[in-house]
Amino acid sequence: MKDILSDAENRMKKTLAVLDAGYAAVRAGRANPAVLDRIRVDYYGAPTPINQIAAVSVSEARMLTIQPWDMSVCKAIQRAIEKSDLGINPQSDGKVIRLAFPPLSEERRRDLDKDISKMAEENRIALRAIRRDAIERLKAQKKDGEITEDDLRQAEKTAQDLTDKYCKEIDKAYETKKKEIMEI
Repeated sequence: MKDILSDAENRMKKTLAVLDAGYAAVRAGRANPAVLDRIRVDYYGAPTPINQIAAVSVSEARMLTIQPWDMSVCKAIQRAIEKSDLGINPQSDGKVIRLAFPPLSEERRRDLDKDISKMAEENRIALRAIRRDAIERLKAQKKDGEITEDDLRQAEKTAQDLTDKYCKEIDKAYETKKKEIMEI
């Protein structure tokens, strides 16, 4: 019984981590190196994340600088960024690539809010699916006589408490990201 609940909690933690990673990749008007995490560069035939072939830093509030360790890959990084859905044109001097993040329009802010709201809801659904799976496994244990009815009720309550706890964490993450996006 305890292993089912600890497994469910671990899965809920991973769901929250996925949401945090998704939120980090959302471009919110200020420079954040995490927006480059999904972009892969063809580096000697292997798709490689930018942060593994270059130093990525925030030089100003709205400026990311990418300094490749191997200057021959500078053009490939620039092409990968241009092909991505980032929506920012990289500026390069051959040694350093700069990404200037423009301020967000009100309409774009509302679109981003809808996107992050949808991400939060998808993760809440995932939490409820984890809870449902754990409860089904517990009911199977009850049916097999491994746990009693009282144990099942207590475990169901614990599963619900875990779900509520992580739903609140998702709500907090959503509100934080929304505040970041809506700031001018």
